[in-house]
Amino acid sequence: MENPRGATAPNPRIRVSAKVKTFVLDTNVLLHDPQAIFNFQENNLVIPVEILEELDTIKSEQSTERGRNARRVHRILQELLPDTRSMHEGVELPNGGALSIVINPYLADPSRRSPAMDRLRAILPDLTKKDNRIIAAALFVQEQFPPPTILVTKDVNMQLKARAVGLESEDYLTDKVPENVEEASYREIPLTIYDIQRFCSEGNFTLGREAARGLYLNEYVLLRSDEGKTMPARYHGDNIVRRLKLPEYVKAPGGIPIRARNLEQQFFMDALLDDSVQMLTCFGKAGTGKTLLSAACALHQTQEEHSRYDGVSISRPVIALGRDIGFLPGTLDEKMRPWLQPYYDALEVLIPSKPPKDPQFASKKVSKKKFKKHEDHSHSMSGGGSGYGSQGSGGGHGHLPLAKPYERLLKSGLVEIEALCFIRGRSIARRFFILDEAQQLTPHEVKTVITRISEGSKIVLIGDPTQIDNPYVDARSNGLVYCHNRMKGQAIAAHVKLMKGERSRLAELAADLL
Repeated sequence: MENPRGATAPNPRIRVSAKVKTFVLDTNVLLHDPQAIFNFQENNLVIPVEILEELDTIKSEQSTERGRNARRVHRILQELLPDTRSMHEGVELPNGGALSIVINPYLADPSRRSPAMDRLRAILPDLTKKDNRIIAAALFVQEQFPPPTILVTKDVNMQLKARAVGLESEDYLTDKVPENVEEASYREIPLTIYDIQRFCSEGNFTLGREAARGLYLNEYVLLRSDEGKTMPARYHGDNIVRRLKLPEYVKAPGGIPIRARNLEQQFFMDALLDDSVQMLTCFGKAGTGKTLLSAACALHQTQEEHSRYDGVSISRPVIALGRDIGFLPGTLDEKMRPWLQPYYDALEVLIPSKPPKDPQFASKKVSKKKFKKHEDHSHSMSGGGSGYGSQGSGGGHGHLPLAKPYERLLKSGLVEIEALCFIRGRSIARRFFILDEAQQLTPHEVKTVITRISEGSKIVLIGDPTQIDNPYVDARSNGLVYCHNRMKGQAIAAHVKLMKGERSRLAELAADLL
């Protein structure tokens, strides 16, 4: 077998067996998970030299996760391949596999021919593109060594191109949840009417072994009798379900009462208010109440009579829907405001500028005199229609608008806005941390945030796994779904899925049909 020095790893490092495969990694796999090198069991692992060039370019990105991961991969490869000999010959990995760096000699000498390279040049003639060069390296490995060769990439288009030239290709599946993810928001457990009555009076009930089969710790269920009587409950292990502990309502400081409007929101509020649940994940489409309920329950627990937390921290990934508008000026709070506007909207609902009108007086007309006086007052306070926080243009006589009632929470530090790019190295104590749009994050990014949470704090990750704008994750590999799948069944973790929209009938129809 032809094997020029420095071109490939010699034969002894490529294990040949009916059960062994050779995996060629793409750059995006290593950037997604730097530990991917150790996740291919006793198989051969090949990294084309072109990937080292790409990593070298990306490692200079100081403030991005891609840059950090590129530097981590370089450190791992430096430890595994400390000298020229190991680089040329490859090394054995701790898990029993073999790691090799491959240089494709057909690219260095275009006059050399092979059936695979001829096929590649006919289909993908532009070999200046990095993706095509990586595919060429994988074809070279497939042609030179007996075990089946598979290109592993998270780029769907690259998978299609590889298959077009006769090369097997697949996604990196190690951190993906199983395809048969449970769709129901909760399980129903049949009981007799007498058992439900006993549950109501005692507050807990021991299920039969068959009824409790498959339930995980802190899973929410609905107990139902043949007569139609139902009771919500939470599974506490050892076949025991317990009644939810819900107050009549929750209320932000100086705000209005907020109550759960459906069964799933009752589950969500129970988990939000239970201090034994230190990590909560919540899936829910638009309008199901994720943002409003999480903010309401968080602020409810910062009041003196409850005093579980010193404050509320809110953050979300800075990923735009469609084309963004570029850099934003101002302070950190001003830069983050557009991204966290849903929480400002929620705070406006929880602590309204004006108390809600009594419905029986809502239809009464306002006199013209009163309306005129109100109109003049509003005009003077708004500075002649100028934007928020700006002076009016009417000869310098405009005024700033009145501060929103909830702004005192921000100024006092009771509510803080967190930027995820600065969270590394922090230790967040006695805070109720809300991470919105968590489905936009990678599993590693979610891990980075959760490991910042100290004793006495609670973190809530909310989002909709069907609405993802991050090109590096999907419905099965995003940080929210991955976190729920790995933490499911832990005593300090819970999960809720919200299905029923409560924003409006229009929003509910749009979420279901569009």
